Parts: sequence; structure tokens; C-alpha cells
Amino acid sequence: MVRMNPVGMVVAILVLIGGIAVATPPMATDIAEFLNIPKVDHRIISLIALAIVAIDFLILLTWYAKTKIDRLIIKRDELIWIHGLLSKEYTEINMNSIRTVRISQTILQRIMDAGDITVFTSGDLPEVVVKGLPDPHLIREYVKGEPRERDADE
Repeated sequence: MVRMNPVGMVVAILVLIGGIAVATPPMATDIAEFLNIPKVDHRIISLIALAIVAIDFLILLTWYAKTKIDRLIIKRDELIWIHGLLSKEYTEINMNSIRTVRISQTILQRIMDAGDITVFTSGDLPEVVVKGLPDPHLIREYVKGEPRERDADE
């Protein structure tokens, strides 16, 4: 989750912590006094803060579910892509039929060492598209059958 949306994760966690803090009665009372709105009850501010926390929690839960949707298994002779959360879709590709492996990375993905992998067999349409994988260049090397030698320092 952090690799795919680092800025969003920081904002979501800050909103979660801030919303919980604002929802406490002493803080909500202080905010009502600070805004100089005497007619607003601190319970209304607490309910608004709790609603924001609930929405933020649902966003985080959705991001977590998205990380569990795709699974890529690389074997010596085949590539298996499992897609889905409740219902599953399995795609098996023979390693000999893989023509191209494309890696796409945004600037934040490059910083976080994550990326999207697209696998092409025959034809112009990709056979497999997996988003948000860690260390995509190493995955590409394994799929292409060219794993790099690792130094003892790594």
C-alpha cells in the first residue's frame, strides 16, 4: 500500500489520527470555542470528525483490498497470475511464449522501488497487467530467465 500511494498513505494516517483527536470531547469543545461558534455543540464537531475517520478508514481498507487482488507466481517454466478478491481468475503462461515484459513506473514508484508489469505473448494486447509490484526490474529478470547475480553486500 505504501509503495503504490506514499503521499496518500501519509495523508490518510494523519487524517485518521487528527480525526480521532478532534472527536474527543475536550478537543471538540476547544475547536468550537476557537471558531467562535457558540451555537455549535461539541458533539456535532465530534460526529463530523468521526464521519471523516470512518471515510478515511474505508479508503485505507479499499487500498488494502487492492493489494490483495493480484498475485504473481513465477516458476521455472510458467508464469501464473491470480486475479480477484472473492472470485478468482487464473492465467497461466508458458515462459517460452512470453515475448515482451514491460515495466511502467511513476516518479513516486521509482522512489519507492515499485512498478507495474505488463506481459505480452503473441498479439498486441497484453496477457497480464499487474500493478504495484515491489522491485519490478528483478521480477522482469526472473520472467525473462535472466536473474542477476547478487553480491554479498546486497
